[in-house]
Amino acid sequence: MKIAGRDTGRIGLGCMGMTWAYSAADRDDTESIATIHRALDLGVTLLDTADMYGPYTNEELVGRALAGRRDEAVLATKCGLVVEDAGEYVLARNGRPEHVLAAIDASLRRLQTDFVDLYQLHRVDPEVPLEETWGAMASLVEAGKVGAIGLSEVGVEELERAQAIHPVASVQSEGSLWTRDAFAEVVPWCAAHGAAFLPFAPLGRGFLTGKLEPQKFPSGDFRKNNPRFQPEAMDANAALVETVKTVAARHDATPAQVALAWLLAQGEHIAPIPGTKRRSRLEENAAAAVLVLSAADLAELDALPDPVGARY
Repeated sequence: MKIAGRDTGRIGLGCMGMTWAYSAADRDDTESIATIHRALDLGVTLLDTADMYGPYTNEELVGRALAGRRDEAVLATKCGLVVEDAGEYVLARNGRPEHVLAAIDASLRRLQTDFVDLYQLHRVDPEVPLEETWGAMASLVEAGKVGAIGLSEVGVEELERAQAIHPVASVQSEGSLWTRDAFAEVVPWCAAHGAAFLPFAPLGRGFLTGKLEPQKFPSGDFRKNNPRFQPEAMDANAALVETVKTVAARHDATPAQVALAWLLAQGEHIAPIPGTKRRSRLEENAAAAVLVLSAADLAELDALPDPVGARY
């Protein structure tokens, strides 16, 4: 798959968890940078970050990691969300054109580059016409600061409005075996318009690996108060993970690899971006690109019920 004319491979790397949303005590910048370097070595070239992760620390980390290796990466970052309270994950949306123009320059400084391959609107601001925000983002392509632009967590109506102004190169929305909303309309729209679909949280924020225990989340971990990660919800969703484990056992694979392979089977334009901060997990995820699920496997996974608990 290509974005802005550059090959992304079939699986990318979400860098968010290296500095944001999960336990700060687990942060290890040395290992995170080594993980990014290993990703490039393996051909996992699509690196995803955003200005609000940290805030700002994630882009700074990615920038340090790419020193001397920038040309090997398909670098994606985002704007449009502003952190009001990092401790409680209170966010605000800002799609004003002046914010977009200032945000890209700040991101470029932190990333230590003069160009990002993909710039995405993290969330549409309901107070600003999408056409104004998208027009500002399109101007960055014309200015040579950005190779292509995309949107996150949007519907077809918003995609059509954006497409009328400038081509939509990507849609980044949550997508996995337990979050399938986008597959009804958005994923087919992407296929029809030559846009990449980049599902984030493709492993269900770790749930689909089968290794999480209810309420074993430290302070500062986003999942601690998330509806799907409350003990009763995790218990109710256990059967879903058992099915993934069963399929994995048939292929001598891991549940994570099965979850990623299912996503890859949904279309050539799909490139999941599992988040990890360790080389061992990166290598496990990358190996999913060669796992081929049978029609029977896919039918069994397609039949999984919707999970208990809201996304947020």
